[in-house]
Amino acid sequence: MNILLTGSDGFVGSHLFYHLKEEHNVIGFDIKHGHDILQTEFPKDIDLVIHLAGLSGVRDSLDKPTDYWKTNVIGTQRLFEHFRETRIIYASSSTAHEPWKNPYAMSKYSMEQIEHSNSVGMRFTTIYGPGARKNMLIPKILNADVQYLNVNHIRDFIHVNDVVSAIQIMMDNSFRGVIDVGTGIGNKLVDIADYFKIDYKSVIGDETERLDNTADISILNKFGWRAKINLYNYIEENRNVN
Repeated sequence: MNILLTGSDGFVGSHLFYHLKEEHNVIGFDIKHGHDILQTEFPKDIDLVIHLAGLSGVRDSLDKPTDYWKTNVIGTQRLFEHFRETRIIYASSSTAHEPWKNPYAMSKYSMEQIEHSNSVGMRFTTIYGPGARKNMLIPKILNADVQYLNVNHIRDFIHVNDVVSAIQIMMDNSFRGVIDVGTGIGNKLVDIADYFKIDYKSVIGDETERLDNTADISILNKFGWRAKINLYNYIEENRNVN
């Protein structure tokens, strides 16, 4: 199968590229190699598009709302229009459940409204694992670099390998629409910190972020998918290693 993978050099994209390359012809498409989703010509003879390219992060979107709209919405619309007859699996976000909270969430929600007859949007929760951004909570825990915690936040943390397996599940069926992708387990950030005896400054998360992003994974479960990697075991095994 000829697969176009946008964002192929990103966190999830690099893991997915490695997973798929043994059985498929994976064509990487990434801004790091000059492939701009807003301008670059797309390749031909593609059987499947997996669209992971885009801008992420709530806080950055507050400062650059126009950039997020252009890249995430206009860029995605261009991709959808070009591959109108091709199945597309694309990265949405759990933030899209509450799109009014920030420009990032609105851009992901708006992506989901773009018309396409054969697409599935995957609302990822909080992804961790090798290659994750160092300013994310799990890498900070592993590196003993936690300055503060949003004490009112509950997060569904999913390992990148489980994300890859969820994408594989959606490659192997014809589901159309939008689904949540997480473990289905909500973790209070303070419970994680207390369990691992982490010192932190208590902060109340503001109104621009979701308080609880726990996924409803009932659709994925119907396809036989389950997350395999336990967050606490992962932290225990990798703490102070990275």
